[in-house]
Amino acid sequence: MGSAVLKEQTLPSAPNHAPVDYADVQGILRYGFAQMTEAVYLLLNVRDAEAARTWLAQAPVSTALERSPAPSTALQVAFTRQGLEALEVPAHVISGFSPEFLSGIAGDANRSRRLGDVGANAPSAWEWGAPGRVPHLVAMLFAEPGMLDGWMRSVRGAWFQQGFIEIGRLNTSNLGGREHFGFIDGISQPLPDWNRTRTVTVNGSQLQYGNLVCLGEFLLGYPNEYNRYTDRPLLDASDPASEELPDAEDEPGKKDLGKNGSYAVIRQLRQDVRAFWQYVDEATRAVHETGFVVAEAMVGRELEGGAPLAPLCAHSIAGVGASGSASKREQDVRLNQFDYTADADGTHCPFGAHIRRGNPRTADLPGNPSGIVSELIHQLGFGETNLHEDLAASVRFHRILRRGREYGPGLSPGEAMQPAPPGDPERGLHFIALNANIERQFEFAQNAWIAGTKFDGLTEESDPLLGNRAPVEGDPFTNSFSMPQAGKLRRRILEMPQFTTMRGGAYFFLPGIRALKYLAEAKGA
Repeated sequence: MGSAVLKEQTLPSAPNHAPVDYADVQGILRYGFAQMTEAVYLLLNVRDAEAARTWLAQAPVSTALERSPAPSTALQVAFTRQGLEALEVPAHVISGFSPEFLSGIAGDANRSRRLGDVGANAPSAWEWGAPGRVPHLVAMLFAEPGMLDGWMRSVRGAWFQQGFIEIGRLNTSNLGGREHFGFIDGISQPLPDWNRTRTVTVNGSQLQYGNLVCLGEFLLGYPNEYNRYTDRPLLDASDPASEELPDAEDEPGKKDLGKNGSYAVIRQLRQDVRAFWQYVDEATRAVHETGFVVAEAMVGRELEGGAPLAPLCAHSIAGVGASGSASKREQDVRLNQFDYTADADGTHCPFGAHIRRGNPRTADLPGNPSGIVSELIHQLGFGETNLHEDLAASVRFHRILRRGREYGPGLSPGEAMQPAPPGDPERGLHFIALNANIERQFEFAQNAWIAGTKFDGLTEESDPLLGNRAPVEGDPFTNSFSMPQAGKLRRRILEMPQFTTMRGGAYFFLPGIRALKYLAEAKGA
């Protein structure tokens, strides 16, 4: 993971803190379009490059500008490497993107192994995204209730029909803010520093967990949590069609194709809701509990209301309760003002719980060593890109924005206890992660935290919701889940089946608006 960091460009001596041009940012990076409860993701291949470029030049792509009244529809567009090639973007421009994007999510067997995409999750079983089935682009359409069909007809005009072939359609459903296992979804999100006020240190001393994260972790062209700029395509001002691109902050005289854009990781995850609740019911009785104790322990939050199992902090946390209406700020504090300093033994929220893996929060070594121990760690040089900040708790370097949507009809825990009827529809999540560095952010979190069987000192466990249960070297079994108890032996449940299965996925470049116009005009070998 360190190599990706070392390639990034250091800040200039006088960093530019110009305000963000929201008109040049696709809106999904700033908003989740929550009021637009209808959505569909169209997986497209380029049929006619000229017609495709014509459509892109005039496509009504929604920006991050704040509008009143809020819009009722939105369109977002993102491209795979294959899509950029199909649009005939010059090869020297494409080569400036990250190696992970160029290789693709399923283009390397080692990457698949690291991501847990083996066994039932292997790309060979995917419906889309495997080699030979990678879409060129995705058009994401959002709309308020009753408006999606009309919006889709408007978007899919003559140039669209001539330029693209639809190879897949990812429909979504509205479960009222919950995911299919029944828990409130999207509770914990990092707060990007849109105002560019955050300053960071690189000497290993900035350890306290905070939720305010440098903008460059999510948008290319801005400083990240290492105080550096992530690599992206920088063009000479003389390059054809580049004159309208924004200037690069870190490379005077260069045009920045990545600025105000991001990488979107899309993974279609099938959820076996019946298997989850039937297993949880059996495991709950096995440990002589009632209600939803085991399910809540596996997730790390209460089923009703979403409160964390870990104790709330008495002190405020930077970025928590810092935006939105008064009620939303209050809710954010109630649900997210916590770290794990008061639960170092995992007796409240188990070490392997989904929320603890997805965001370990406490930004120090396990158990929060302080004083001479912490000081010695830093004196020995375990900072910035070394051991200390690549342990489970180095959260600020590995955050992602999540913008996913569920698909398929809802199923209550009680209904899930019944046998599946004939033709029982598939249920799942279209997971979307937005990040500026795929390797250091999404891939690190997926490998080290979600799929990792050694997370936080555990053995024989992977994420209880997302783990594939496949054996790995040193762990022939990864199908257990443990719940520590104060003053007692931990409780352990065994033979846990796989609840989530990969159905498809790809890495996309989500360009800024001016970069989108460049892609519509650039053409060359």
